[in-house]
Amino acid sequence: MKNDVNTHQMTSGRPLDKGLHAVYFIAMIFLKRIDLDRLLESLRADYRVYVPRVMGKGTGYSLLREGDTDYVIGEIRSFDPLKSFFFLGREKVAEGFSPRVPHEDKPPCIVGAKACDLKGFRILDFVFMDEEYGDPTYMRHRKEGLIISADCTGVGDTCFCTALDLNPWPEAEFDLNLSPVEGGFIVAVGSEKGRKLVESHSDMFGETEDKALADSAKKNRNDIRKRVAKNAKEKQIPSVDRLKRVMQKNYEEADLWKDSSRDCVECGACNTICPTCHCFLLYDQKADGRLARYRVWDSCMINDFARVAGGENPRDRLWMRLRNRFDKKFNYFPEVASEIACTGCGRCIAACPGKIDIREVLARLEV
Repeated sequence: MKNDVNTHQMTSGRPLDKGLHAVYFIAMIFLKRIDLDRLLESLRADYRVYVPRVMGKGTGYSLLREGDTDYVIGEIRSFDPLKSFFFLGREKVAEGFSPRVPHEDKPPCIVGAKACDLKGFRILDFVFMDEEYGDPTYMRHRKEGLIISADCTGVGDTCFCTALDLNPWPEAEFDLNLSPVEGGFIVAVGSEKGRKLVESHSDMFGETEDKALADSAKKNRNDIRKRVAKNAKEKQIPSVDRLKRVMQKNYEEADLWKDSSRDCVECGACNTICPTCHCFLLYDQKADGRLARYRVWDSCMINDFARVAGGENPRDRLWMRLRNRFDKKFNYFPEVASEIACTGCGRCIAACPGKIDIREVLARLEV
């Protein structure tokens, strides 16, 4: 599949690749900004619609209210990882002894999701969507939720997705994708759900053969990619085909891991902000005479994470826990799932109070 807008030409709507969200090629569709406002207002009837808004120096998600048009499409990835809406930070998973799984009345619709977050679905789906042991709450969110993604139109200081062979525009795992251009957006359809959405709101979408619009979207993509690639190159990150090898080679280099973890304060921010980290714990809570079970995010960087019932801890040193985090992302998941469990979003760099830079640690592995 080519990495440019011009590939979205008229065909029968046949999916080009397999997966939960296959990419559909239909006519090049144009959506005006005012029609996007109308579309999202319409979707509020069936979804909890979350939109990105400017918050300080970045963007964050909040619920779309009636008549609300104060949101931005494009920019860079939000503060919030996309997993927050599909694998909740704290979620009731059982109540009493009922087999019914508690859930919200409406599924989420996430607007403006970026490629780095969408790649995170590949890891989360591998973990939670097993046919026999899949997680029912996650699978329901994925099945019923709606993703309207968008190209990046800016570059953050911590972005390095291109170093992991990812482009700063979505290519899979979306229902609709928006490429910002003058006056609106070029729309790509990425799923059967997305195709039906376009058909049911056909008065809002229009076909266009305006080559200038396509060229504009393509130019933006290429410019953003070059800027991200420049960021990544300056950090001397090992190539994707070497990451697993250098991780294995340096696994026993205790001094490297001790030095890299020296400024860690064991807060777990890198885990909670990461779009692929998925560890959790369960606890029971009694309220109003009923017992409920909750699931909350856990962090492999915290001392008690690996502690067993007898009190022993196979990773009782902080450097061991940091090493485990890197090993899981760059060695374990490539081995079991053929996917690097890092998307290059750079959130962990921005969130770390100890200023630990995952790119610099990876560069040290190459030495």
